[in-house]
Amino acid sequence: MATPTKVSQIINSSNYLSRDLSWLTFNYRVLDQARHLDRTVFERLKFLAITAGNLEEFFMIRLGSLYNYLDYGRERVDYSGLREVPFKRKLMEELQTFVAEQNALYLGKLKPQFEENGFVIANINDLHEEELEHLKEYFTHTVYPMLTPMVFDSYHTFPILMNQLQILGVVTKSPDDKKDKKKLSFIQIPANLPRFVELERPDKLVFVPIEQVIQKHIHWLFRNIELVSVNLFRITRNGDFTLDESDDIETNFLEEMRRKLKTRKTGRVVRIEVLGEYDKWMMRLLKARWELEDDNIFKVAQNSMLDFTGLWQIVNHREFKSKVPSMPEPVPALTIPEGSTETIFDVLEERDVLMHHPYNSIDPLLDLLEAAADDAKVLSIKLTIYRLAKDSRITAALLKAAENGKHVSVLFEVKARFDEENNMREAARLREAGCFVIYGISSLKTHTKLMLIVRKVGSTVTRYVHMSSGNYNESTSRIYEDIGLLSTNESYAHDISEFFNVITGHSTPSGYKYLLTAPRDMRNQLLALVKQEAQNAQQGLPSGICIKINSLEDRETIDELYAASQAGVPIKLIVRGICCLRPGRKGLSENITVRSIVGDYLEHSRLFYFHNNGDPKIYGGSADVMVRSFDRRLESLFLIVDDTTKNMAAMILDWNLKDNVNSYDLMEDGSYVVAEQFGEEAFNVHREFFKLTHENAYMPALFEQAVPNPS
Repeated sequence: MATPTKVSQIINSSNYLSRDLSWLTFNYRVLDQARHLDRTVFERLKFLAITAGNLEEFFMIRLGSLYNYLDYGRERVDYSGLREVPFKRKLMEELQTFVAEQNALYLGKLKPQFEENGFVIANINDLHEEELEHLKEYFTHTVYPMLTPMVFDSYHTFPILMNQLQILGVVTKSPDDKKDKKKLSFIQIPANLPRFVELERPDKLVFVPIEQVIQKHIHWLFRNIELVSVNLFRITRNGDFTLDESDDIETNFLEEMRRKLKTRKTGRVVRIEVLGEYDKWMMRLLKARWELEDDNIFKVAQNSMLDFTGLWQIVNHREFKSKVPSMPEPVPALTIPEGSTETIFDVLEERDVLMHHPYNSIDPLLDLLEAAADDAKVLSIKLTIYRLAKDSRITAALLKAAENGKHVSVLFEVKARFDEENNMREAARLREAGCFVIYGISSLKTHTKLMLIVRKVGSTVTRYVHMSSGNYNESTSRIYEDIGLLSTNESYAHDISEFFNVITGHSTPSGYKYLLTAPRDMRNQLLALVKQEAQNAQQGLPSGICIKINSLEDRETIDELYAASQAGVPIKLIVRGICCLRPGRKGLSENITVRSIVGDYLEHSRLFYFHNNGDPKIYGGSADVMVRSFDRRLESLFLIVDDTTKNMAAMILDWNLKDNVNSYDLMEDGSYVVAEQFGEEAFNVHREFFKLTHENAYMPALFEQAVPNPS
């Protein structure tokens, strides 16, 4: 086994940063938002809850994926250079540290502020007599009938315990058992019970954890036997099923998906969280049953809580609505003048519209789709869907369009992680209404975001397109930073029509004018653009690359960026989350900087800027620089050609680089440091874009001094 020192040496000597360890540093940046003293306690609890939700998915998918290698005996070498077993130990060590920091922040900095903000999370033993009576009534009539003790002994098989539910492990003995034999029973706390029972006092709201209400009355479920211990724990199961994902989409794809959704609930256990002191006999049994080691057990202090995602009940409580700062209202996109009386059809026939969410509303897109559903001149609508809002206006418009006799084609990605069931349900509704619905493409996940509307006025046919980095989801458009381009440019329309023919039929276009698509040729075309910048630099021509993405993991692209850096190309990367590229290493990446922006909005847009000897090429779209994006997904990037929208896209990059409030800079050793202001005024990109007007817009030159807008 490698020693800790040897492990550190291996990690530090690698030219790449570990994907999983890089993700963990991202979650630290989110946790850092919960430390900000200028935020209300409710905002800070929100960010703590977000880190917990992020961690849930990480354990289910990333740790689950690692266990696929461990359990199936498959070899794996991480980007850090570590093999699967030492890497698992290193990862679990780092995860234990992160969880300890979450709890220290909650107990030391956040919980002490609760009372002064009008609420407490109370221990049931500290409640008044009347409050205890109220809880007893609630338990009797609501909770007790829902509970089912499940015993495990020589007569009963080990029950299936559900993923992410709070579970009471109850160790008992029968008084007349002369062998003093223990038994273990489980009580799963139903997911449809609130995380906290709410009580009102004149000066505050009291939140009582539901598990304490059950524990207080646990003897109702175990009568006339001795309770040895009552232990609260949660399990997290492997939710990554990529090893056995079926390619047989034609015959049993949907049934396979449903089966796999069930396995997510009963897959391999990868983590146990346990509150306070626990019964060692019970834990030995669980560890043996699920083949776990000590580092899979996450111990949480008794005065803390399991599952910080439960804090959303408090953060979103109606009583505290006024204490959570509201975000500014969206402003109109620069190419849609405020108060304009033009229809959305008229606007797009005159000019392209680049929407930058959440600063610009998604309404122009929704207006276009709803107008198309009603307009007798509209012949067809085609759309790809990855995630939808609840009560989606998108679905409603498509249903109406189908009812009005229009041809509606929708590709629903039913493999969109954790939205599979909702997508299958919405897809079934559209299919029943007469829409042509496709449930994904073979083993590929459809992640591209494209829409095409065909409209005929007289003998003139106009095609309206929308291309985006974000989902067709009006709810997340208020909290996710994204771009979306609306246009009637025929070259876009031709490319998208061809791409839909690939998706829905059997077609292989010879090429696209403005689209880069995956898995066909996106990686190679991006690599060619990087190589061109390197050639320009070697020839003494101006060069530069600026890329804004969520994740950077593809080794081929990283190697090409390293080569461009060594050729003298200045490279500015804005990578919100995972970054496996190691910047600033002598002789390797000295000309590369990496910045991460984490704040009020989730940075989600993807933009690729290549200097191109003074005639910049800028692409936007849905793809990150990841192996899965290039090889296992249907993705698209679109070239931004209109001068106005091109300048706006460059401004997004420029202002992200100027931000000194939400920014963290990646160091050569893989750590992140808060970007310093160096005496400058604060520039908060999450506020400045609400102030963007024609008057303060300019034409950025990302690798030269910006040129003021002559208008």
